[in-house]
Amino acid sequence: MKSTARRQSYGVKGAPYAHPSPTTTLKRARSAPYFFLLPATILFALFFALPIGYAIWLSLHKVKVSGLGLGSGARREVWAGLENYTDALTDSELVNGALRVLGYGCIVVPVMLGLALLFALMLDSEKVRLAPFTRLAIFLPYAIPGVVAALLWGFLYLPDVSPFYFVLDKLGLPQPDLLDGGPLYLALSNIAVWGGTGFNMIVIYTSLQSIPAEVYEAAKLDGATPVQIALRIKIPMVAPSLVLTFFFSIIATLQVFNEPTTLKPLTNSVSTTWSPLMNVHRDAFGEGDVYGAASQAVIIAFATLLLSFGFLRAANRRQKQEAAR
Repeated sequence: MKSTARRQSYGVKGAPYAHPSPTTTLKRARSAPYFFLLPATILFALFFALPIGYAIWLSLHKVKVSGLGLGSGARREVWAGLENYTDALTDSELVNGALRVLGYGCIVVPVMLGLALLFALMLDSEKVRLAPFTRLAIFLPYAIPGVVAALLWGFLYLPDVSPFYFVLDKLGLPQPDLLDGGPLYLALSNIAVWGGTGFNMIVIYTSLQSIPAEVYEAAKLDGATPVQIALRIKIPMVAPSLVLTFFFSIIATLQVFNEPTTLKPLTNSVSTTWSPLMNVHRDAFGEGDVYGAASQAVIIAFATLLLSFGFLRAANRRQKQEAAR
């Protein structure tokens, strides 16, 4: 009788071995993902959403100065509406900086992604030697901070301290000034390509490693050469990785700041408004116009978002059309 009563007591609610009801289990299962997402959501709100919201709020205001601007109430923050955006879009310095970045991007993006794809295909070859060392050597420049890389290349561009100019002088060859005029774009592009090729190469190389070996074996049985396999099998199958790296490259190009800012003390050809972000930095911290700088930052962010998602949409549409065929 005692054992029977003890077994019956375990079946009541709150007993040591009582199982939760199906409804309770279902509620816990549904709420579990939100607990895992909570830390990321808090960090996203604190360090991404709130700064963006504050920048938008600043861009819609301005400071109104009364009288001589002296006294506690002489400078007031008032509503400006779209006035800051109108001033930013008609700012010749911002427009010229955007055009310079466009020319810079036309050099950086195709060269960097072309080299990354070439290196990834070479490392994926069966005849490659010392693949781990080569892969690390190509990726290593990406681990160097952008400011350090720009400073390093900046001194290599200076005629008085560069070993390249010393060798050219000994050989009697012309010594171009890479920090002035058109060559400046090549000098800045070289820094970006040197530092970013390794990262994009790793992304593409990882995608190549995921291709089944049976695909290559079938192509070899059909008589395909290594070049044909690369052009007709490997490159089409890593197209999503190419789209991803192109997406990252566009964002990095539109936000170029470290390279021209670091090279600015070394040459007079780089102004404080060479790129749009440099123009934002000058207005915010040089002239103290945080409201106008905020409007420019919002415009740059919107342009980046528009170009990026426009490219992704076009790429997805093309993939769907090819899949339909």
